[in-house]
Amino acid sequence: MKLLLLLSTILLSLNLLAQTGPQTPSAPAKPAEDYSGTYAFLQEGEFVQINIEDEGKVTGYVSRFGDTETDRGLFLDHFFKDGKLEGNKLSFTTKTVHGIGYDFKGTVERGDGKKAGDEAYYILKGTLIQTNIDTQQKASTKSHEVAFKSFPQELGDAPEKK
Repeated sequence: MKLLLLLSTILLSLNLLAQTGPQTPSAPAKPAEDYSGTYAFLQEGEFVQINIEDEGKVTGYVSRFGDTETDRGLFLDHFFKDGKLEGNKLSFTTKTVHGIGYDFKGTVERGDGKKAGDEAYYILKGTLIQTNIDTQQKASTKSHEVAFKSFPQELGDAPEKK
């Protein structure tokens, strides 16, 4: 009798396991598209680097030319202190460097590029707010409607045959 009870318990357990399958932790949510890459910024030679990570976290930086008397012509990197992606809605805030910081709120959209890796395959469209902090720690802001095109990427593919 004990053997029959033990055998039926084992069979019942195996049946339940077969129905539910192995329990594995679910992978973190990733966006359907990976918008990571380099995008043009305000002036020729300036850019924004976007890195999409797990669960919509965004890291990166703005690299721009200094434009004050003390930093004119130098490259200044404004690393993100906060950034997120929800669907195609993107926002980031940079750290302040030499009295200037940036906030971006907008979307990532498909551009004119024909295939992934082409220039302007994606475009960041939205509002860029530049905050300037003067020597007396007084802040002023400027708002711009912007469209930043993705840079072309070298994917290491063989050249196209003609």
